[in-house]
Amino acid sequence: METGPHARARRTAFALLAALVVTGCSQGRPAAGPTMSPPSPQRTSPEEICAELVSYWAKETLKGGKWAGLDWEQKGLSNAQYALHEQIVSAGRTEAKRHGMASALRLVDGLALRECASQGGATANSENWRPPG
Repeated sequence: METGPHARARRTAFALLAALVVTGCSQGRPAAGPTMSPPSPQRTSPEEICAELVSYWAKETLKGGKWAGLDWEQKGLSNAQYALHEQIVSAGRTEAKRHGMASALRLVDGLALRECASQGGATANSENWRPPG
């Protein structure tokens, strides 16, 4: 039998491991995992989707994000949402100059919520075409 300084710890660890193996193998069926209820369906309104999209892309534009230069279709915006985006970005740039970026980002959230709500989600398209500029 081992008698070194760590011998007792090794024997204890081995006994614990053996007990775990025996206990795990002796059960007739596997232990049930945690029960989870199915996710509840999300009810997101067109206004909420609009505000989330417009706000996200306006913030990315203000911060100079990597994908900020995508066109309105690539961003998943309707023409009406893109028009809101442009108005909100303009207001955000003005706010950033006056009061800083943090203030501009807060303004963007508020404007997106208000404007998207007032336009019922701004889902109108113009047959996938907008005049330049």
